[in-house]
Amino acid sequence: MSGSLVAPVSAQQYPAKPLRLIVPFAPGGGSDVIGRFMAQRLAAALGQPVVVENRAGAGGLIGVETGVKSAPDGYTLTLIPSSYTVYPSLYTLKFDPIADIAPIIQFSSGPLLVVVRPSLPVTTIPELIALAKSKPGKLNFASPGHGTTLQLATELFASMAGVKLNHVPYKGTGPALTDTIAGQTDLYFSGIAAALPHVRSGRLRAIAVTTAGRVPAARDVPTIAESGLPDYEVVVWYGLAGPRGMSRVIVERINGEAAKVLKSREVDEQFQSDGLSPAGGTPEEFLERIRKEIELWRKVVNDAGVKVE
Repeated sequence: MSGSLVAPVSAQQYPAKPLRLIVPFAPGGGSDVIGRFMAQRLAAALGQPVVVENRAGAGGLIGVETGVKSAPDGYTLTLIPSSYTVYPSLYTLKFDPIADIAPIIQFSSGPLLVVVRPSLPVTTIPELIALAKSKPGKLNFASPGHGTTLQLATELFASMAGVKLNHVPYKGTGPALTDTIAGQTDLYFSGIAAALPHVRSGRLRAIAVTTAGRVPAARDVPTIAESGLPDYEVVVWYGLAGPRGMSRVIVERINGEAAKVLKSREVDEQFQSDGLSPAGGTPEEFLERIRKEIELWRKVVNDAGVKVE
């Protein structure tokens, strides 16, 4: 018999059994919420269950590595967080972050929200920069841990603004927010969904978002770019990828179904409530974003001397 023994999978035949979606973080967090939300919608679109499997540890690296090393048959997919683009600068990886994945689609994009303790005498980014310049190394910024995107976003800001800030790492978003509210730290680049309720209650003051444009969830909050640092932009996102070697037919089938899901009003409303926007796009566009951000964070990590402890 000539040719391959494995019959090529057609888009119509796939999927023939349930899929597994690896979420590389613990249940209950933002990535788990978006992973489960999208898994339900993709299951309906593909006609097979999409079972979420939480594989937490090492800032998401353990789950991502599991997904990358799975069989490229289209039945194991991985939720990729934007922090994926930080891994190559901080860890010795057992896989190539570009060559060993099959990017499928970017699900969402959103800002970080720059919040300060209410007693800090600043209401704008220029005022924050002026205060930081008058007290070099004296203003404390919180982060959920060494090497997190939130730390690097703050280091990038400090570098572009020409100021020195003191890093206070915590074990997670909860304690970092709590201590900023309590005045133990001065500022925090936070995920918008986590910080917005505290801003609305007056326990924190929002002075900027990190995206290039303002966001619907906080329309009155200016961007860092419009506040004097026009080249500053940090986007927090989630996307979907499989392991290297996945059939292009399967990648395009999942991309097409996910793109339709992302255009629905239900998804738009859910994402907007969390301060996110549906993304979409081609596998190539998603790969290009990953490639560019790996280079950006490599420079920030090197310049700031960031280490994982």
